[in-house]
Amino acid sequence: MNKKKICVVGAGYWGKNHIRTLDKIGCLGGIVDSDKNLLNKFRDDYSYVLTHDNLQEALFKNFYDGYVVATPAETHFEIAKKIINHSNHILIEKPLTLSIDHATQLVDLANKKNINLMVGHLMLFHPAIKKIKQMIKDEIIGDLQYVYSNRLNLGKVRTEENVFWSLAPHDISIFDYLIGSSPKKIISNGSTFLQEGIPDSTLTQIKYKNNIDGHIFVSWLHPFKEQRLVVIGSNAMITFEDSKDGKPLKLYTKKFDFENGIPEKIDGPITLIEYDNRMPLEEELSYFIKHLDGKKLEIANGKHALEVTKILVNAGNQLIENE
Repeated sequence: MNKKKICVVGAGYWGKNHIRTLDKIGCLGGIVDSDKNLLNKFRDDYSYVLTHDNLQEALFKNFYDGYVVATPAETHFEIAKKIINHSNHILIEKPLTLSIDHATQLVDLANKKNINLMVGHLMLFHPAIKKIKQMIKDEIIGDLQYVYSNRLNLGKVRTEENVFWSLAPHDISIFDYLIGSSPKKIISNGSTFLQEGIPDSTLTQIKYKNNIDGHIFVSWLHPFKEQRLVVIGSNAMITFEDSKDGKPLKLYTKKFDFENGIPEKIDGPITLIEYDNRMPLEEELSYFIKHLDGKKLEIANGKHALEVTKILVNAGNQLIENE
C-alpha cells in the first residue's frame, strides 16, 4: 500500500518538528512557507519533498492526502477554511482558533464537508496520559474526584499572548479527555509583572458535574521547571511528573475511610506504573494518518478542540476583566 503524503503548512518553531517526524515515518510530501530562504534549507535537507511559498499552489497540485497547519494561531482560521473547502483532512496545531465563533465555523464546515478536523493537543497522545485514562476507566482509583495540573518554568515569555493561552491548552485538553464532560463553572485569576496586560502566572479553577473539581496553575515566571499532573480518586491517587527524569507515573494507594464516622487515613503502598515509551508527536501524526480514510476521530477532534477553545476564551476574558 502506498504511503500517505502529508503537506506541512508553516515550517517554523513547531512546524519543523512535524516535518522531521513525518519524514521519519515516511509520510512527508510537501512543505509550505512564505520564507524562501527557509524553504531552500528544507529543499536541501529533504530533496524528495515538494516545496511551495504559498498555500494555493499546494492545494492546486492536488497531490496531498492531508495537511498539517503549524502557523501562528491568528492565521489558523483562514488557512484551515481554505483547506477544508478544498475537501482535505487537516491537523491544526493548538489552539484551533482564537475565538469561539471561528472555532465553531471550522467545526461546522468540516462536518458539512465530511472532513476530519483534528487539533494538535499533543498530550492526549502521551502514553502516560493514555494510561491514566485507562486506569480511570478501569476504576482503579475509584470515583474521580479532583484533578490538578502545574505547568511552571522560568521559560519563554511571549509578547503576543498571555501565559494561560500559551501553556494551559495542554492541561485543559487533558482535563477534558480524562473527565469527559463540559465545565459547569470557571474561575480564573492572574498576576502581571513583566508586561502590562499580559499575565505571567494564572490559577484557574474548573468545576465539572458529578462533583469533580480541578485547577490549573501555569507560570513562566517560576524558579524551576515543574510539569505535574495529579488525579485524585475515592480509593487511590495518581501522579505524573513530565518534567522529572524518567517521567514517573505513580499510583498512591491512599484514601480516607469514614466507616466509623470519623475520617481515618488509609496510607497504602506507592507503585511505579510502567507505560509505553513512545513519542507523543509520532503517535499523534500516526493517528491522523490512520484516519485519512475519513474514519471518525475519537481523540483530539473538532468537538474536543471547540470545548477547549470555549474554556480558553472564558477564562481569558476573566483575566482581562480582573486586570
